Parts: sequence; structure tokens; C-alpha cells
Amino acid sequence: MNRINPQKLLYSKWTATNPNNREKHFLISEVEFNEDGSVILCKLEAVITHNEYLIDWPDLKDKTKWLQGWK
Repeated sequence: MNRINPQKLLYSKWTATNPNNREKHFLISEVEFNEDGSVILCKLEAVITHNEYLIDWPDLKDKTKWLQGWK
């Protein structure tokens, strides 16, 4: 399980363990918080294609799907 601090998500780097469309490396390009400080939006950007995807940020904790950093 990856340990993630929501305050440090922005511009963090991630590697998909099962890449789709040759998109393996991602960067968190946008994070929005509500009044309570909880994450309400997390957007991933593929490094090569610049495609953007919304993701439920707790999914990043699953090591079978995501690795922290670019591997």
C-alpha cells in the first residue's frame, strides 16, 4: 500500500502497472480540495500523450495498479 499525503499530490509522479495506449508515466496535474481539506478532484496527465484522466485519489494506494515515481 502506497502512503500518500493529499497535500503533496500535486505534481507527484506515478507509474501505471498495467499501461493502456502506451501511457505508463503520469503526473498529477490538478488537485481540488473542499472546505474540510478533503480531496474532491484529482487529475492525472500522461507524460507522453498529455491525455488527462480523472481518478479517485485513494486508488493510487493500490500497488497492483500504481507505483509511486517513474519506474
